[in-house]
Amino acid sequence: NAYLWQASLEAIKFMPLVSTDANGGVIVTDWYSESQKPNERIKVTIYIRGLELRVEALQAVVQRQILRGTQWLNVDESDSLTASNLENIILTKARNLRLQNKS
Repeated sequence: NAYLWQASLEAIKFMPLVSTDANGGVIVTDWYSESQKPNERIKVTIYIRGLELRVEALQAVVQRQILRGTQWLNVDESDSLTASNLENIILTKARNLRLQNKS
């Protein structure tokens, strides 16, 4: 879905990209730390799994690490709240892009 693809790129444009595969529908970012949380970083992978503009066609996976001394340690669970919020942002942006395109 072109709208989901464009909205996904817009939603994470502040993060460095490692890989994008438009044919496979996968976007992978590099690790990103907010200036307010320098001892924590996240990495996002977005999967676009369908042609329709529906929640089932989109999956965001957010990995989180924390800095202990000089080592980055994986946090066991994925950050599902951040992933859910990101999916909602992407879906809203995609719907807005579709509406703009119809105008």
